[in-house]
Amino acid sequence: MQEQPNNPLHGVKLADILNTLVNHYGWDELGDRIKINCFNSNPTIKSSLKFLRRTPWAREKVECLYLKTIKK
Repeated sequence: MQEQPNNPLHGVKLADILNTLVNHYGWDELGDRIKINCFNSNPTIKSSLKFLRRTPWAREKVECLYLKTIKK
């Protein structure tokens, strides 16, 4: 297993990131902050994870918001 001391997301699961954001912002505000359909149209953790795992640009936006949120 490689160490990644400079990667703040190392060891953090995408599901944990999404759950943290949903608990902090709620689906409505999350959909306002990141304009992707899976957050605005019948959002669920399962459907959002499926989309984020297949869509690198959307995942990057979610990860950036997560990093900004945990640093507050």
